[in-house]
Amino acid sequence: VQLQAFGGGLVQAGGSLRLSCVASGNIWRIEDMSWYRQAPGKQRELVAGITSIGGTNYADFVNGRFTISRDNTKNMVYLQMNSLRPEDTAVYSCNAQVKPNPLHYYPVEYWGQGTLVTVSS
Repeated sequence: VQLQAFGGGLVQAGGSLRLSCVASGNIWRIEDMSWYRQAPGKQRELVAGITSIGGTNYADFVNGRFTISRDNTKNMVYLQMNSLRPEDTAVYSCNAQVKPNPLHYYPVEYWGQGTLVTVSS
């Protein structure tokens, strides 16, 4: 299974970006999908997560600015980011919990390579 994230770039403070991540390969079912980020010199942190039926959770720093969504028919997860701040600058990576077939009781965790988001002040 491979995860590919895209949509990052350079944006001014207050601007918006939409990140996308597509999963491909031996997939029977994707359970939770998430976005994480890692800023230079800092540890990776959870940004937002979404369950297979659409339940969502967000880090406190999101404060209503980001929205996570997914399209199960396309094996994709999205992160709409609005009101971006310079402190949102980081590499954003997607994570997926994948069951390759119905016999797998526990899903397998996969990570994408990340996409860089740079917010200028």
